[in-house]
Amino acid sequence: MSIQPPPGGLPIIVVTGPDACAQRALVSEPIDEAVAADLAPVFKALGDPVRLRLVSMIGARDGGEVCVCDLTSAFDLSQPTISHHLKVLREAGLIDSERRGTWVYYRLVPAALERMAGLLSIPVS
Repeated sequence: MSIQPPPGGLPIIVVTGPDACAQRALVSEPIDEAVAADLAPVFKALGDPVRLRLVSMIGARDGGEVCVCDLTSAFDLSQPTISHHLKVLREAGLIDSERRGTWVYYRLVPAALERMAGLLSIPVS
């Protein structure tokens, strides 16, 4: 297993060797301190109700992306607060963004969600 930092985000764990096809679940074997430290910010990012709703809203949108203008209007929060939550999600590697003119569009990073799902799955024996 190696850890590779993406530009502007948290490290992504790359599994090599016999486990290259599937990330090991957290319950399959104990993780070491370094892996736990790398994963904790991702779980922390998802631990906030606003950020969890943002991830859900982005993922549920037809086309897989949503304009920040639509996200901001869905909450009773200021635009800077929503931008802060989106920044946390982006730095955790869960979402990506693209500026188009004056607006920013957000989309989920499927590999990050698949990785989290794999970590939280219980292996079937």
